[in-house]
Amino acid sequence: MVPVLAAADLAPGSAVRVVVSDREVCVARTEDGTVHAIDDICTHGEVSLSEGDVLGCTVECWLHGSAFDLRTGEPTSPPAFEPVEVFSCEERDGQIFVGLAD
Repeated sequence: MVPVLAAADLAPGSAVRVVVSDREVCVARTEDGTVHAIDDICTHGEVSLSEGDVLGCTVECWLHGSAFDLRTGEPTSPPAFEPVEVFSCEERDGQIFVGLAD
């Protein structure tokens, strides 16, 4: 797990793009304060998911409206049908940490 940003820099209901080991990652905080990390690139439109809206436990792609579950990476609405990868993510000591799969 590596620190990617200060916890104070991620407001509830928002997402940011970070780069971890040359991988673009969408880090999102839901309205209840839980942090999540998924692959930042939409599997349908190949655009940044971190530029979309965080709604409940999903992030919605700004281009065509595909939404992805932040917990599982599974698409919850079309036109995307392929999931995005999910990464471990936690908040501690005022920082948000992300871990990529080996």
